[in-house]
Amino acid sequence: MGQYIAPTRDMHFVLHELLHVEEELKQLPKYADIDTNIINQILEEGEKFTAQVLFPLNHSGDREGCHYNKEDQTVTTPNGFKEAYKKYIAAGWPSLSCDPEFGGQGLPMVVNNSFYEMLNSSNLAWSMYPGLSHGAYECIREHGTPELKSLYLPKLVSGEWTGTMCLTESHCGTDLGLLRSKAEPQADGSYHITGSKIFISAGEHDMSQNIVHLVLARLPDAPQGSKGISLFITPKYLPDPDGTLGARNLITCGAIEEKMGIHGNATCQINLDGAKSWLIGSPHKGLQAMFVFMNAARLGVGMQGLGINEIAYQNAVEYAKDRIQSRSLSGIKAPDEAADPIIVHPDVRRMLLTARAYAEGARAFCSYMALQLDKEFNHPDEEVREECADQVALLTPVVKAFITDNAWIATSECLQVFGGHGYIAEWGIEQYVRDARIGMIYEGTNTVQSLDLLGRKILMNNGAKLRKFGEQIQAFLEVNGTDDSMNEFITPLADLAGKVTKLTMEIGMKAFKNRDEVGAAAVPYLRIIGHLVFAYFFARMAKIALAKQDSTDTFYTAKLATIRFYFARLLPETEMLLRQARSGSANLMSLNAKLF
Repeated sequence: MGQYIAPTRDMHFVLHELLHVEEELKQLPKYADIDTNIINQILEEGEKFTAQVLFPLNHSGDREGCHYNKEDQTVTTPNGFKEAYKKYIAAGWPSLSCDPEFGGQGLPMVVNNSFYEMLNSSNLAWSMYPGLSHGAYECIREHGTPELKSLYLPKLVSGEWTGTMCLTESHCGTDLGLLRSKAEPQADGSYHITGSKIFISAGEHDMSQNIVHLVLARLPDAPQGSKGISLFITPKYLPDPDGTLGARNLITCGAIEEKMGIHGNATCQINLDGAKSWLIGSPHKGLQAMFVFMNAARLGVGMQGLGINEIAYQNAVEYAKDRIQSRSLSGIKAPDEAADPIIVHPDVRRMLLTARAYAEGARAFCSYMALQLDKEFNHPDEEVREECADQVALLTPVVKAFITDNAWIATSECLQVFGGHGYIAEWGIEQYVRDARIGMIYEGTNTVQSLDLLGRKILMNNGAKLRKFGEQIQAFLEVNGTDDSMNEFITPLADLAGKVTKLTMEIGMKAFKNRDEVGAAAVPYLRIIGHLVFAYFFARMAKIALAKQDSTDTFYTAKLATIRFYFARLLPETEMLLRQARSGSANLMSLNAKLF
């Protein structure tokens, strides 16, 4: 069913030529020994594993799905998934960026990030099983007691155990302040949790020895709302202090969801009937602790969007080169064939270049964010750490929402390239459309991300974080503003940066009078910021490609063509978005709800 070839050439370009990762890592004592050769070797091995082990299971896993056994409430994953996970563990992939103190390899996040793109492209449903474990690892490492860390982290790092996060309940969805699960203190310091959770990805399966659930629940004295939520570790099997697995805990899977996509991943309804659990962090502060996991997951979902975008693009390109239909408007291009390959047609190229540009922009953006995380947690200079933390906080909702929005657009365009063959299952492209759609919903819907960006990350601190990122853009503009060869990129970037500043001030002023103005403007506003980020990175990439376009490496010629397409065809969307964001809330809120 198609093909997957990891885009290592573009990864090398982003990591080594755009971000200068080796030089950046030299400033971090923890990663000072990581060089270009090590990074490239890891990517090479990652390409082999994902193409040879995971991709062949992608389509079959989607068609087969997971199997739920009502009698013992267990889930069996699609054929081959469990064996692939054993190979994943044997190769040491789970430990790639984990702390050596707990058995990890100690590699930077920016390297792990590129490998995860490959995982998501080759088999998104499978990749969600180990992917959630890393968020659980980060959360426990940050907030767990020494005892919990020593017991759980080595097993998560090795991949022997996997992790989940159990947040949502049927009545509350995103509004976690409404959750009802209860945690009763026990004499031995543990807690018994009772309640039900829904939409728990990888909540039950047969791939690992144990599943470590991170569960949100309320203590008996908890205040109402989000300030009364605590976080707990609730393992599927209760481990002894040495890690030996004991009795089955009272946490079970009541059913698995029948879903639009990601069929190979078990999305579970989880029931807790006095399940033995242990508190993580402080009482009533669980949401803050869980945000370590949630923010990691939001960045991860952005990476899922990138991965799905890339694999859909690759297969649409191959199809467009082979599929013959109609003649080119400018004259016959394949005289030996009955028709020309459809890649000669302008609108087919528009669809392909849309997917290509969104993938390449996302790759640069996600790699930049991963590098900021490495610097936030490891740079010796406190001021640099704080600046990187601000960048991550500001741009996390943009990574999650903008990239997954674009993945939905790109996969749909790629399906269109296949025409009627894209709509049937035979070619596999329809799976990518279905799999891409969930990215806009889970880990906080894209509307929630938009409200977070505009309402919390920007307006609540008077735009300080956004101004810092703007200063980065402005510095680039000042250095390159007099370069005539860069004018086609600098001029629109500078224009948009100025309009963003003005728009932000306008929305802020209107919000003083009516908070609905924030909700009305938030979604188009986030897409505007997403385009600002993409335009900035594409302009930086253009500078590199212009200097090397006459080399024998045609990569730079292709890169420039993609960048020019983005500035000419995709960035102009911001003009419409600016008008939408300025249109106010009245056109949305004036109609009485009874008249809908």
